[in-house]
Amino acid sequence: MFDPDSLPYYDPLIETKIAVITGGNSGIGYYTTLHLYMHGFTVYICGRNSHKTNTAISDITKEAKRRLIANGGVLQNLGSLKYIHLDLTALKSVERAASKIAKMEKKIDVLINNAGIMAVPFEMTRDGFEIQMQTNYVSHFLFTMRLLPLLRECNGRIISLSSIGHHFEFSYWKMDQLWDYKPNMIFTWFRYAMTKTAVIQFTKMLAIKYPDVICVSLHPGLVMNTNLFSYWTRLPIIGIFFWLFFQVIGYFFGVSNEQGSLATLKCALSDDINIEKHNGKYFTTGGLETKSSYVAKNLDDAASTWIWTVHELKNRGFDV
Repeated sequence: MFDPDSLPYYDPLIETKIAVITGGNSGIGYYTTLHLYMHGFTVYICGRNSHKTNTAISDITKEAKRRLIANGGVLQNLGSLKYIHLDLTALKSVERAASKIAKMEKKIDVLINNAGIMAVPFEMTRDGFEIQMQTNYVSHFLFTMRLLPLLRECNGRIISLSSIGHHFEFSYWKMDQLWDYKPNMIFTWFRYAMTKTAVIQFTKMLAIKYPDVICVSLHPGLVMNTNLFSYWTRLPIIGIFFWLFFQVIGYFFGVSNEQGSLATLKCALSDDINIEKHNGKYFTTGGLETKSSYVAKNLDDAASTWIWTVHELKNRGFDV
């Protein structure tokens, strides 16, 4: 694991750097936001709950100052934190959030598609997508495409969080495959895998279509101390077994929320990441380059996923 303090710092009084992150108020998103803030960025935290996000903003501000004091009171100008309402289960909310940011900023240096849900019960959104597919992938696709002109203004970076769970899609499945079967505890993982494979495919297609922007995807690590598992651990009776299972996995193989943020931070800030070598690549824990599954890196499948997404969004009134 590398030290995030070794990454470039930008004095906000000299140079303005803008970052946009979804789900930046909790889990690994919290620590991603914290470090970007400490590195001088203006960070737009996009989330659904204003109270939770504003509470996180207060906590991050205090934690950043505490760390500076603990580091010997190093004189360092911090960035700023701003809240943007974003509900990934509603495409109109995604459109409004992107439009609001575009009215306030002329460029974006880093976009981090961080928010997501995992292995939840089957549900369709009001927009007609399976809820994991829309939250993890489709809404981030629309959000990214709307903000892309601002990213291209400064050769920005797009970092999208996938998961090692994408390997569960062992063969390319049609994007309208819902896997609405029982038991949910099995088929929900197929639905999840499809969304995280789609994230990697989207990243590869972006890198091809827009080579002036650095586009990478990553698996942050097995972060067990996260709200993503709350559905499983709250199940009656069996929930305690899931809790114990996740504790064991976390003890032997897991990383902390802050450690889970390191891959994102390295891809977002490191001078070692460049368009020539890394555009469209897939990274893992700590920011190490690795290989995605055969399905995820197949360009024909990636093109099919892109075409399906554009078509489905157009059918709902969103041209991209």
